[in-house]
Amino acid sequence: MFTIDTHTHIIPKNIPDFSKKFGYGEFIMLDHHEKGKAWMMQGSKRFREILENCWSPEVRIQEMAQHKANMQVICTIPVMFSYWAKPEHGLEISQFLNDDIASTFTKYPDKFVGLATVPLQDTKLAIQELERCMKMGYKGVQIGSNVNNKNLNEPEIIEFFAACESLNAAILVHPWQMMGQEHMAKYWLPWLVGMPAEISRAICSMIFGGVFEKHPKLKVCFAHGGGSFLPTISRIEHGWECRPDLVAIDNQENPKKYLGQFWVDSHVCDHKMLQYVIDLVGADKVMQGSDYPFPLGEAVPGELVRSAPLSDNDKKMILGDAAKAWLGL
Repeated sequence: MFTIDTHTHIIPKNIPDFSKKFGYGEFIMLDHHEKGKAWMMQGSKRFREILENCWSPEVRIQEMAQHKANMQVICTIPVMFSYWAKPEHGLEISQFLNDDIASTFTKYPDKFVGLATVPLQDTKLAIQELERCMKMGYKGVQIGSNVNNKNLNEPEIIEFFAACESLNAAILVHPWQMMGQEHMAKYWLPWLVGMPAEISRAICSMIFGGVFEKHPKLKVCFAHGGGSFLPTISRIEHGWECRPDLVAIDNQENPKKYLGQFWVDSHVCDHKMLQYVIDLVGADKVMQGSDYPFPLGEAVPGELVRSAPLSDNDKKMILGDAAKAWLGL
């Protein structure tokens, strides 16, 4: 079956010293300490060790063949969003990252599809960069689950969503800057607890903020199977029913109305949860997504879907057809 992995991350092999150039901040650099390996450095701190499959398209293509993936959707690593930077510097970093991704999907158009990154701390500049990237052949954009702790229903972010809708740009919402992470440093809890909560925060903000109601043609995918939103949707609906004075102040529609109006990826780590997600949103709104090439991602991209007790039609939809609709391929 034709397989498109809709959730993979990539980074340039060499990154300028933006901290030195801009005179502040702990912008990510790479320390290539060993052949085929590099430390992502956040100032003097080690953020994460990565392998060459994180920057080499040739290595990725070899691994895609092993994983039976025909195409990858590639986007930056969320720590590179740099929403905290001054807007003009956020734009420069976005342009640098986007030019690198564009060189990859231009060189290998049958293997890679690009999602851009934009400086969402400044709506005008974000729209400007999105427009540039769509002209370059991008299919959409990856954004964070919040922007400097502003939720995705803020007026300036809704203005950006309007631009996405008019440009027919696919949107991948990825957790980042997890709420409460300063209070749960042990046990990798920001990744295990914070990330699923961040995606639920993003979906609830967009639903209750009326984003989907105002912009029904938006093509949004939420990473990690929609995080903790779908497992708690009935609690969310109950809150809407019992306290409309708190919940339904900007949008009076039942939150369950929007099930099936957005996509989620398949990275839920469990066959029963995958079936539950399909039951709620439909197989046509679930897409193969692995979070490649990171350890918390799917070890063998596509294995969960291929080994699940699903019909061949559902597998075909999730592995490729749903992504074609989302990306406009």
